[in-house]
Amino acid sequence: MPYTLVLFHAHPDDEAIATGGTMARASSEGHRVVLVSATRGELGEHAPGALAPGESLVERRVAELHDAAAILGVDRVEFLGYLDSGMAGEPTNGAEGSFASADVEEAAVRLAGILAEEGADVLTIYDENGNYGHPDHIQVHRVGVRAAELAGTRRVYEATANRDHLKRLMAEIPTDEDVGEAPTDLDGLGVTEDRITTTVDVRAFVDRKRAAMVAHASQIPADSFFLQLPIEAFREAFGWEWFIRRDGPRDRRETSLFDGLGGS
Repeated sequence: MPYTLVLFHAHPDDEAIATGGTMARASSEGHRVVLVSATRGELGEHAPGALAPGESLVERRVAELHDAAAILGVDRVEFLGYLDSGMAGEPTNGAEGSFASADVEEAAVRLAGILAEEGADVLTIYDENGNYGHPDHIQVHRVGVRAAELAGTRRVYEATANRDHLKRLMAEIPTDEDVGEAPTDLDGLGVTEDRITTTVDVRAFVDRKRAAMVAHASQIPADSFFLQLPIEAFREAFGWEWFIRRDGPRDRRETSLFDGLGGS
């Protein structure tokens, strides 16, 4: 039976990188997919020439998000209305209206309203470190946990990265491969493999996921490391998406966000 999946992210482009395949797969399986972004990504750096004359970064990132959402089969896109807080340690973390400084209860009420309106069966947030320590990502975790409590959404998954899998992949990429500047601090990304409860195989949807990433051209330019990866390396790096299920035993192993729903 179809379910409603709500995905809560911090900024435009986060959704494509972390959960784009899951969104495309859920949509193709007939589930309702709802994307909520806490901010419009006001403080993101952008590639040179990414903006049209007179265009603001906010306008560009909102347009990119809607384009990516269409590619992934998203049924509804919403913004919570907070401002991008910038990277950890920047003065903007505490700016008025920033998501990182928002009252958790107030923000959770906003998100819970969407969850209740949609009758959400599943909510995705981030792990407790926001995948890599960004203050807005950490706030997504806090706000998402509380919103699920308020709305009575019992199935909550923390989107994360499989640090061990990515390290293995990086070791296999030939050193003479011209793929741009590779990420180096994998120890600060995601979690170790043993903490992951749910691994979703999205390799059949990786072309749509990549297209959604391409749609975020202001943040992921064509010459980025990710988009320069050979297609098979890209498929293995982005063809799996990882989650930690918050309810029940942490030693479970699943391959879907919908396992066991509706008594199935």
